[in-house]
Amino acid sequence: MLIELDPLDLVWALGMMAIAIGLSSWQKLGLELQLAIATGRTVIQLLVVGYVLAVIFALNSPLPVLGVLLVMLTIATITARHRIGKKIPRLVPVVFASMFFSTALTLSYTNLLIIQPKTWYEPQYLIPLAGIVLGNVMNGAAIAGERLVSTITSSRLEIETHLSLGATPQQAVATYRKDAIRAGLIPTLNQMAIVGIVTLPGMITGQLLSGVDPRNAASYQILILFMIASANLIATVLVTQGLTRQFFNAQAQLKLL
Repeated sequence: MLIELDPLDLVWALGMMAIAIGLSSWQKLGLELQLAIATGRTVIQLLVVGYVLAVIFALNSPLPVLGVLLVMLTIATITARHRIGKKIPRLVPVVFASMFFSTALTLSYTNLLIIQPKTWYEPQYLIPLAGIVLGNVMNGAAIAGERLVSTITSSRLEIETHLSLGATPQQAVATYRKDAIRAGLIPTLNQMAIVGIVTLPGMITGQLLSGVDPRNAASYQILILFMIASANLIATVLVTQGLTRQFFNAQAQLKLL
């Protein structure tokens, strides 16, 4: 049976953050303000999300659900874009399209072939799954993009040598692109390697706390990890492909951004 948390329980939960702030002050770490801001943002953001989602779940209509997904995708795109680099032209469309396609494809596959809810826009399934996938895709795309940009920028001489020997832009940066894609997948692969042995991810933990059968919770966690791995690989491939094009002009010459 699910044990619901009331406002008093959340007040007691704040005590843990008060202890953390006090410990930071005692050790002179200088993290008190950051911890306080993070605590306030966590409370405000999650409470707002909780009330908004309660309304959307009650409406059970496609437009509000799609609106929430668009906001999530936009914020994820902006976050990833800032982590990759601010000076790269046309980066936002590249990141947005890559994350949109990878997330939409993964969610469509999952909804149509596996979960099969009564309606495709069922908010109980679509919003949580999209949130999990988008969060991981954002990190993977940002890591891969940042790695590729920094590697190309620092390897100008090697790339121009390949071009002068007749290599195409894609061939000249193929090794760097593969390394960037691998880097974007490392967090997901590491998570999959230790799941259930060292850690219990948020999905299975939340379901266990809500009273779901552990076997069903494990099945959903397997599904989530497979979704994340698939979407991450698609997104990193697309982001690195789009970024590569930004570094070369119409004459296949390398240009610094």
